Amino acid sequence: MRIHPRSTPIVLILTFCLNLTPAWGVSKEIIQLQTQVQALQDQMTQMQQSFNERMGVMKSLMDQNTDSMNKVATSITALLSTLEKLQGDNGAKSDQLSGQIQALNDSLDELKARLAKVSKQLEDVQAAQQNVAATQAAQQAQQQAQAQAPPPDVLYNNALRDYSAAKNDLAKQEFSDYVKFYPSTDLAGNSYFYLAELAYRGGDFQEAIKNYDQVVQNFPTGNKAPSSELKKGFALIELGRKDDGVAQLRHVIQRYPRSNEALQARDRLRKLGAAASGTKAPGE
Repeated sequence: MRIHPRSTPIVLILTFCLNLTPAWGVSKEIIQLQTQVQALQDQMTQMQQSFNERMGVMKSLMDQNTDSMNKVATSITALLSTLEKLQGDNGAKSDQLSGQIQALNDSLDELKARLAKVSKQLEDVQAAQQNVAATQAAQQAQQQAQAQAPPPDVLYNNALRDYSAAKNDLAKQEFSDYVKFYPSTDLAGNSYFYLAELAYRGGDFQEAIKNYDQVVQNFPTGNKAPSSELKKGFALIELGRKDDGVAQLRHVIQRYPRSNEALQARDRLRKLGAAASGTKAPGE
């Protein structure tokens, strides 16, 4: 992540503050992550050994079924030859041999079915092994990326600074990184709010609504929840969904009656010529 330079006094102050940060805390987190990665690698090794053992069993079963099929095919060939020799002798013997051949053909069909079933099981085992390996690799990559990510307060403050400076692309990347690496913290709700605000700035009201909903649904007690509900109403109106937007603004007034957001909602409803009381927010 590229940090834009500031004036020399600010750089000196930041350098001094960063030097005060204890290095042992970061090293401890990295050691813990390395331990988790090693544990995952050990699990993958054990699963690979188990997979190889199962593959050996499957291969043995397939070889046995193949040998049985070859033996049955040889027997059928011999019986056909005998049948040709005895066709002129006795009709009863011919019928008996025909019955035996039919029984052998049935056995061969059964063996083919068993072989197909074993092959399907083998394919399922291989697919499961590949899925597990892919999942383990993704987890390792995520943990390694998180180990290299800046501390949460540093990442959030950088994002907020760039947002205030209207460096929208950089701020969007930083807030996105924050919710990716630290999705459960209180500041994750704020990050979703600012992502919504950036989308609103850019005229992408649908994307803005999606991020406002992230705040309302996952961080309902956060300090950005009232503003998210208010701005969601504005975004709905911008999308031409006036009825939904009016209902959303009325919901803000009902839920936060003494807040600044309620005052803004009343003002917007007045400009729209709509009453301040009515139905609940859409989707409730």
